[in-house]
Amino acid sequence: MVPETAALNAAELAEYCRRKGLYAEQIAAWKAACMSANASLMPLTREQQKQAKEDKKRIRELEKDLNRKEKALAEAAALLILRKDVQAIWGAKRKTDLCPGSPEMY
Repeated sequence: MVPETAALNAAELAEYCRRKGLYAEQIAAWKAACMSANASLMPLTREQQKQAKEDKKRIRELEKDLNRKEKALAEAAALLILRKDVQAIWGAKRKTDLCPGSPEMY
């Protein structure tokens, strides 16, 4: 519809819209969307390329850090589960299980 209405003046556009059941604002919005869609195909400037490269590097660093923290969290959770299992197997805490000098020993 955008190419069909490109050469029409305001009166012809209004008539066209009445026949098709559209509003002129809709066609104007579609035209703007078509024009902006082509803008994304333009090559990036050097500054934009540099910024994109830095962003990708930062994302990689953050993903690596996130993976490290997820592994540490999983290890801590596994240790807590093992501790609970050991306590369930051995029953209540025994004095020999406690560290020397801890307040629980006395």
